[in-house]
Amino acid sequence: MKFFSQSFLYDDPWSIVSLAFFLRYPNPYAAHIVSCDVISRHQTESGSLLTTRLILKRGALPRWAPQGIISRAESWVIEESEVDPFGKVVRCRTKNLDHVKVMQIEETQLFEQVGNGRTLQTTEAYITSGFGWGLTKRIESHGLARFKAHVQRSRDGVSLILNLLRQARLQPMALGSYIANIHSDHTFVGAEVPSISYDSDGSVHSADENQPSPTPANNSWLGKIWG
Repeated sequence: MKFFSQSFLYDDPWSIVSLAFFLRYPNPYAAHIVSCDVISRHQTESGSLLTTRLILKRGALPRWAPQGIISRAESWVIEESEVDPFGKVVRCRTKNLDHVKVMQIEETQLFEQVGNGRTLQTTEAYITSGFGWGLTKRIESHGLARFKAHVQRSRDGVSLILNLLRQARLQPMALGSYIANIHSDHTFVGAEVPSISYDSDGSVHSADENQPSPTPANNSWLGKIWG
């Protein structure tokens, strides 16, 4: 089993960061997301909003993976979230529903308001494999490396949506008309706390935070959101 933990501080208030998080699909940093659908949503007596979404992701196997290890390169992921507007907290849990013997990833995310109108995001994940055949540790290490890259790209996607929301709030014109003119170079606002990952034997690893994130090639994805 591999464990990953990372925190990130946004300079934006909780309400805006939470909205950007739920509007993050589609975006050019998440080209692997095929679909995202709400399958249930209701409000509790305490006022919290509970939502379950079904997400279809497309991936690619590493070259060293045995042929036929999985039947297809797509995976269904269940996302369960709770939005507490009074405590100003978002709790979100995701896990893949298929290929679980090869690799299971259970991720939790917490968004909470902190001082000075900022928002703290805490991400944790457990990566486990029951495949065996001497490949368990290699599969888990591969899953951890991919998850680290996914966390950075996911945050870039949220930050991109945050920029669109900030700029749209300052403009009297319609949001859809405005964002068509936004330049593709978006500033990434916030401060990151170094991530930490653990092996099942207790070994500690620090993530390499110096690797640049890919830049979206164009804004064709905008029409999928605002068109």
